[in-house]
Amino acid sequence: MSQPLRISGSAAIDGAPIFSGLDLTLKPQSWTCLLGASGVGKSTVLRLFAGLAEGVHFDGDYSDPGRVAMMAQQDLLMPWLSVLDNVLLGARLRGARPDHDLARDRLAQVGLADHANKQPSALSGGQRQRVALARTLMEDRSVVLLDEPFSALDALPRAQMQELTAELLHGRTVLLVTHDPNEAARLGETILIMTPSGLVEIAAPISAIPRDIHAADVLRAQADLFDHLRRPT
Repeated sequence: MSQPLRISGSAAIDGAPIFSGLDLTLKPQSWTCLLGASGVGKSTVLRLFAGLAEGVHFDGDYSDPGRVAMMAQQDLLMPWLSVLDNVLLGARLRGARPDHDLARDRLAQVGLADHANKQPSALSGGQRQRVALARTLMEDRSVVLLDEPFSALDALPRAQMQELTAELLHGRTVLLVTHDPNEAARLGETILIMTPSGLVEIAAPISAIPRDIHAADVLRAQADLFDHLRRPT
């Protein structure tokens, strides 16, 4: 993906405005973090890029990224399938030949090589999200959409998943929707707050991601995000 992805315009559902005058550009091979109050339209932006915006009336233009990979807040694992079969689910749904060797490689990348034959119920929350990440990696897309995928995790597994995901998605165009200022400060190469009146860009630390959770520039960016998020809109 060499060209920036852009969405510009207004969206509504059943005549109710979701956002208007939005102009969002995703830099290629970079992480963009999008924050904002609930209901401001962050998930609608993800759905538009993913081609899953049924019921949304969009008036404007946006770059079609083609097929993308998406990782949601819930791991969405099928409880009746093994870990390995969950990783292979995308291929099965497309009617493609499942690549078991590649799926096992992806599980090894996320540290779950020994869990391939387990059921999801036997895994911790952090392990389940690792399976979801392995499934995302199986799609091998240049554009990856992340919809608060770590928000249900406790602090330590959340930090570990941030680091692992940043490592494994290096070189891809990533849009991460999050409510967590620290997460955005650790992972964002572009950090944007979505408001009813448009986007506010917050200066991101210049160090490589994933950044040290205790780094001074991360803490400054986190504080700046908190200050902007709690301002009345």
